Amino acid sequence: MNSSKILFLVYFFCGITECLAQDALPADSSFTNAIKKGTRTLNGMPGSKYWQNAADYKLKIKFEPKSRLLSGTTEIIYNNNSPDTLDEIWFKLYANIYKKGVDRKSKIDKKDLGDGLLLKKVEVDKRAIEINNALIDGANMKLMDIKVPPHSNIRFKIDYEYTLNEGSHLRTGKVDQGAYFIAYFFPRIAVYDDIDGWNRYPYTGAEEFYNDFCNFDAEIDVPGGYAVWATGDLKNGKKVYQKPINDLLERACSSDTVIDVINDHNVKSNMITKGRAFNTFKFEAKGVPDFAFALSNHYVWKSVSLMVDSLTQRRTRIDAIYNPVHKDYREVIDFARKTVEGMSFYFPAWPFPYNHMTVFDGLDQMEYPMMANDNPTKTREDAITLTNHEIFHTMFPFYMGINETKYGWMDEGWATIGEWKLSNYIDSSYVDDYGIQATAKNSGNRDDTPIVTLTTDLRGAGTFTNSYPKPALGYLYVEEYLGKELFKKALHHYIETWHGKHPQPLDFFNAINTGSGQNLNWFWKRWFYGDGALDLAIEDVVEKKEGEYSVIVKNKGTKPLPIYLTIHYLDGSIEKKNQSIGSWKDGNKTVSIAIKTNKKIKSIELGDTYVPDKNNQDNLFRIN
Repeated sequence: MNSSKILFLVYFFCGITECLAQDALPADSSFTNAIKKGTRTLNGMPGSKYWQNAADYKLKIKFEPKSRLLSGTTEIIYNNNSPDTLDEIWFKLYANIYKKGVDRKSKIDKKDLGDGLLLKKVEVDKRAIEINNALIDGANMKLMDIKVPPHSNIRFKIDYEYTLNEGSHLRTGKVDQGAYFIAYFFPRIAVYDDIDGWNRYPYTGAEEFYNDFCNFDAEIDVPGGYAVWATGDLKNGKKVYQKPINDLLERACSSDTVIDVINDHNVKSNMITKGRAFNTFKFEAKGVPDFAFALSNHYVWKSVSLMVDSLTQRRTRIDAIYNPVHKDYREVIDFARKTVEGMSFYFPAWPFPYNHMTVFDGLDQMEYPMMANDNPTKTREDAITLTNHEIFHTMFPFYMGINETKYGWMDEGWATIGEWKLSNYIDSSYVDDYGIQATAKNSGNRDDTPIVTLTTDLRGAGTFTNSYPKPALGYLYVEEYLGKELFKKALHHYIETWHGKHPQPLDFFNAINTGSGQNLNWFWKRWFYGDGALDLAIEDVVEKKEGEYSVIVKNKGTKPLPIYLTIHYLDGSIEKKNQSIGSWKDGNKTVSIAIKTNKKIKSIELGDTYVPDKNNQDNLFRIN
């Protein structure tokens, strides 16, 4: 469906007069209802009646590496901060992606299919619930006959078992004999928000996640010899680690130089944890949307810290945990440290929000609060981009609470622009063009739907381009148009307003408008709500008089793109002229760019690394 049809349908069904304004952005009925209820606004701020639910989780976990059996008890205090009485509670059982018979988009080996997350006992306010009465459909579970009045809480206690997958990695599983990354393993309550009510979108393995901001208190039992890393702060390091190991860990929290907390010698001598059959690691995390952990009995551990907030002098510890046979991982600690530094002071120039960040040598490429599960890479460049991409997710979706099940572009787009910028920050000789050529090639094709298309409705090549490079390019172009300082001001306004909450797309667009003091709807509409090919061309070069030229650039598509011209002179020198997306603000199809020179021009070339062009055959104009 083309953009004009989409906009017509959205406006037709829109229920408020603001949406009918000429420059207003489309709003669906759920958002307009939220405005009427006072939970959202059209200026990018939460409404006076904004609310969100939260929970306190107490996790008791025992993991047997040999059998891969994880047995646990989850105690939950769920706070209903909404104005609604909840007569049912929806849960997410993400581990059921590995359950036999479940519908899924991701392929699972038969050897990894089993019972999924097996419930052993369920209590509600100390009252036992018949497990057979729980309605379980894939990763969704609904408990009925429950009444939670507004501004009250309810308590759950759930005993469960889960056999960790050995292969078929979907962001979690066994890495090797003695290393495991474990995520999405416990029953958790789904999000109930002011837009959709319960988040009932199924988890099929392709899409990612949406969780409330919660507090986690975790106790993890593992066999002796295994070290554990997790979301949150380790609370009992002295009780689980040998004294030399714990002393090095504590020193790393204030060290500007890399410390080998666990080295090859420690591993070979088995002098890491206390000499017990099982050790219990205790972690505490507050105000985070998820909890994950990893363990190993043969990985080494490099650690360093840095100051991330110049006002408070707060520091963040960075950890790289890896198999010493993976030589490419030796620099990951440096890449990770530089990423956190860059995020704190360069882009988005917001203090890294957590006390630590751990990059674990796994088999996936996935982010979790304070954790990253990153596979070894073939090249140094790949290690740089993977490290900074996954760490950048700390801001989006974890600090900002984005609903990835619907709007993957609201976090992956930011991680992509963060990757572009921070890769060059880490290594100034490296220019990362991740996704640019795919965006150019796919633009205008069948799968090239508007960026705001729900993640669940994306298909083909658009599944990648709509989520990653296309929104990232939109952010990049707005930064160029506003200028770095004004863009930073607008972005900081959005972060300050919505961190720890659940922003919707309109909240983002309107917050940037408000923060910048400019109405950017002309761009948001065309870039995020529109479709069509990305194609600029040099239509003509006119010499008005000697030394004065007019370069006519045509936009063959509908989306605003910045203009980058390179003028090649006969003497071998070059000159560059650039114009931002503002060139197309008025809807014009051509732009005239003046060139004055006393040199002879050989040719004029159009294009740049970050300007995708479906047809670049009309980007070069030869004069002499």
